[in-house]
Amino acid sequence: MTSPDRPLVAPDFAVPHPPATDRFRLEPLGPQHNAADHAAWTSSIAYIRANPDFTGRSWPPPGGMPLEANLDDLRRHAQDFDRRVGFTYTVLSVPGDDVIGCVYIYGSRQDPGVTGVRSWVRADHASLDAELYRVVSDWLAREWPFERVAYAPRVSPNGGELGRMSRKLNEPELNEPETETAAQGS
Repeated sequence: MTSPDRPLVAPDFAVPHPPATDRFRLEPLGPQHNAADHAAWTSSIAYIRANPDFTGRSWPPPGGMPLEANLDDLRRHAQDFDRRVGFTYTVLSVPGDDVIGCVYIYGSRQDPGVTGVRSWVRADHASLDAELYRVVSDWLAREWPFERVAYAPRVSPNGGELGRMSRKLNEPELNEPETETAAQGS
């Protein structure tokens, strides 16, 4: 069972090594990513707000936020990771290690049995959105103990919908309206 204040996984669960491809890799998000993370999402606010995971939500704020406020959010995400109540990963380009996106894994506020997943990529890396979705969905299904996951489907490069390939992922009734704080979005 998940909730925003309860750990998503058991204390003895070994958090899986994050996935990597020949185009990007995931790494736990932390304060060391502040400047690059801030530059990434502030360069793509309109694009991220149009993403299925963020449409109609308060994050990212249309006017951005100061770098210090972003640092506070990154510290909060790192604390959530340590407490196992949320797992946030930065998406880094391969090669180069530029911050090109982010993945958030948190308990649902509406349904304690659901794990909510959101992700974004910078507008100049839009071609990676469907691939990131596929890689993260497969990783969650294969290596995490979540029974039900809400993660908005993506459109593949050939126009078909992605999202029904992993066990119990993307049940339509699980794509919930916004209720989390801005801290779950930056």
